[in-house]
Amino acid sequence: MATTSDPEPPAIDFGGTELASFGRRLLGLLIDWLAATLVASFLVDSLARNPWPQLAVFVLAHAFFVGLFGQTVGMALVRIRCVSIADGGAVGIPRALLRALLLALLIPAMISDGDGRGVHDRVAGSVMLQNRPKT
Repeated sequence: MATTSDPEPPAIDFGGTELASFGRRLLGLLIDWLAATLVASFLVDSLARNPWPQLAVFVLAHAFFVGLFGQTVGMALVRIRCVSIADGGAVGIPRALLRALLLALLIPAMISDGDGRGVHDRVAGSVMLQNRPKT
């Protein structure tokens, strides 16, 4: 005789948490891209002739900062963070690297579900949240 049980509830209660808006996510991404451009410009003579260092800096910085701290410089400036949907903590470097590689493709970020999570977030098991103001 088979019995059914309720699936395990999600670790994060989205009722009390505000998801990051598309505008904040885009602005944070642009800030991070500008920072990666600045750093990469010190590594090569011309980014116009060799744009790959710019992409590499973006992916590596994104993987490091999101993986360990849950936010990049751009995310911190626009007050959003990336957390694991399973436990609300940092996603870890391997999942953040996967997320960054998919984000670099841009197409997965443009395909989102009803919660605003792009393919890169769903594959990495992450969600973007707005930081709560300190009271």
